[in-house]
Amino acid sequence: MILSSAAQIREYTEKGWWGTDTILDLFLKDVQATPDAVAVVDPPNRGDLIAGAPQRLTYTELKEATERLAGAMAEAGLRQDDVLMVQLPNIVELVAIYLAAARLGVIVSPLPMQYRSHELRQLMALTTPRAFISTMDFHGFNYVAMVQEHQAEFPSLQWIAALEAETPDGVLSLTQMLNTPLDGAAPRADVTANDIFTICWTSGTEAAPKGVPRSHNHWIWISYASIDGCEFEAGHHLLNPFPLINMAGIGGMLVPWLLTGGKLVLHQPFDLPTYLKQIVVEKINYTVAPPALLNMLLMRPEILEKVDLSAMKNIGSGSAPLSPWMVTQWQEKYDLIVINIFGSNEGASFTSGHNEFPDPAIRAQYFPRFGVPEYVWPSRVAAQMLTKLVDPASGQEITEPGIPGELAIKGPGIFPGYYKRPDLTAKVFDEDGYFYTGDLFEIAGEGDKLDRYRFVGRVKDIINRGGVKISSEEIEGLIMGHPKVAEVAVVGYPDERMGEKLCAVVAVKPGQSLTLPEIVDYLKAKDIAVFKLPEKLLVVDRLPRNPVGKVLKRTLREQVR
Repeated sequence: MILSSAAQIREYTEKGWWGTDTILDLFLKDVQATPDAVAVVDPPNRGDLIAGAPQRLTYTELKEATERLAGAMAEAGLRQDDVLMVQLPNIVELVAIYLAAARLGVIVSPLPMQYRSHELRQLMALTTPRAFISTMDFHGFNYVAMVQEHQAEFPSLQWIAALEAETPDGVLSLTQMLNTPLDGAAPRADVTANDIFTICWTSGTEAAPKGVPRSHNHWIWISYASIDGCEFEAGHHLLNPFPLINMAGIGGMLVPWLLTGGKLVLHQPFDLPTYLKQIVVEKINYTVAPPALLNMLLMRPEILEKVDLSAMKNIGSGSAPLSPWMVTQWQEKYDLIVINIFGSNEGASFTSGHNEFPDPAIRAQYFPRFGVPEYVWPSRVAAQMLTKLVDPASGQEITEPGIPGELAIKGPGIFPGYYKRPDLTAKVFDEDGYFYTGDLFEIAGEGDKLDRYRFVGRVKDIINRGGVKISSEEIEGLIMGHPKVAEVAVVGYPDERMGEKLCAVVAVKPGQSLTLPEIVDYLKAKDIAVFKLPEKLLVVDRLPRNPVGKVLKRTLREQVR
């Protein structure tokens, strides 16, 4: 299945930005180069979470497992361009599934472990999967039984496989498929680098999940953003705590691992003692961590005193604004570079690393202005994309600093459009082929050198109060400093006179209570404009989040209303 236009394929291929290697080709080159090196490692606490003992496979062993699985999948009827849905946590078998699918030309559609019947039925109706692989027990939930319950609704679904060795009637065993010797050579389809490799699902913060198809070339190109920006080296040991279901896990870890031929150490769900132990035992060179964790570890130095970080070179972080204090402290106290990362499943990618901004305080607040020809950056992807900021109201391009605009990107990493949703695709691409991300940035810099982007928030997170636009991200950042606040989200709610007003949705720290006047007084002490003060407070136990950790603003708006 090729969804990119012939003109686009020709252009990017002639420029050398897209090649002919598939994901499988990358893997086979690694096998040839380092057959006996450790390729992939299970979480050491796997046995507490899911069936099977922790595994460590060399490249040769992983190749054998991949070929056996490809043979079994082909024997079960999977063919090129069939959709295989997978709902598994980060375990060795999931990596083997991706590689086996690449061998057969099967399209993998991975699902978050948090998805249940509601989401499952939506996505299966859209993708009509031919097969489904999951588990009968993860955190006490039987995912295979959930799929079986709805199998009759989807005639395309020919078979279901469970991770476990012993399975009920009508369910194949993934373990047996991986352990059954091949009868002959493993099949291999005639797959090109422009064929679709995955259909991932973008965040449902504003609507139902949307399918994002990406080819081998899409994934390989955008992975160089991580390799260059995070300074990966050949043979690096990568610790991945992000689920292998979207850009963070696949583009940030899985494909860069194949491109650098190192060791991929898996982790999920997050468990701090296990995570820190893996850093030490596996001699990790690079990992990723959310800002809240990095902040917490700095405030608990007694934890880090017991952790040997000598092999670590960089830590990636993102999904929320980084604190200049936090990034500076990691660099000064532990000689570790925290890299500020922005990305989306559709293919947007900025990395703000040491090579771009040596000053950690600058790196925490700004991204390099990739995609603007007058500025040159170390990352090879910077010159292979085009970016611009566009006023959401007027549609005019913004070229002056300090004015929020929607980020639009064009380049080899941008997906071809939402799967089977031309209506949604038409809304996010302009006539020149730019993808509109829904993210607001400002142009910034020093003097006449406007070489930076500063993230402002989401387009729909801008609250319009009486014609004055307010960034919810700004107010959230201020309220987070209140000593009673554990987490906060700010949303707009309808008002007949002002259009919208602000509501602060707050989860307080244990044993605390909080009132609206307390928040208002705290913000007034910061000397912010009066129109930015919230006029409603909703106290909740915790903020609702999607499977990749983003706050579900849509849900909060409904609650407030």
